[in-house]
Amino acid sequence: MSVSTAAGVSQKRSELGLLLEELAAVGREAREVFGPLSAAQLNWKPSAEQWSVGQCFDHLVVTNSTFFPVMERVAAGTFRSSLWGRVSPLSGYFGRYILGALDPSKRKKIKAPRAFLPASSDVDAGVIERFVGNLSEVSARMRATGGVDLGRTVVTSPAMALVTYSLRDVYRIFVAHARGHFEQARRVTEAAGFPAA
Repeated sequence: MSVSTAAGVSQKRSELGLLLEELAAVGREAREVFGPLSAAQLNWKPSAEQWSVGQCFDHLVVTNSTFFPVMERVAAGTFRSSLWGRVSPLSGYFGRYILGALDPSKRKKIKAPRAFLPASSDVDAGVIERFVGNLSEVSARMRATGGVDLGRTVVTSPAMALVTYSLRDVYRIFVAHARGHFEQARRVTEAAGFPAA
């Protein structure tokens, strides 16, 4: 292995490690901040159009889980990019666009695809523990793919066949997405009318 290749592998592992640490931190903070909330608090909405705390975390569980099959195939060495994934000149663009939309400082908003929508009715009181458990599953699958070139492994969005992005961008999106909805849920708890414990 050349020095440049070894440096690239080390950098990849370093970034993966940082992303895993951030996911673990989100899980700990979610349990600490939102774990004590009652079912009524988890399901309260500032308005009919806005999500509740519970829906924010249910949405993350639903979205993350749709990526598990492809992550498992990558880890097993049986994954092959679709023809579009191999030839699309837009994979880098889609990754950057979604990450940009999740950056709160840029104030972009994208509507969640139907496949990623949370429960429309009451979310069960165990949603925070389900979210923490889901992050553990996400992290385990990320670790299992640590030996592949995440930048060159191009996957297709489970929600839209036109959208492709590198697995590295998917992992960055996991973190940005979790952080974004964590802050959205925090804003719900700070909104006027949020029920007292």
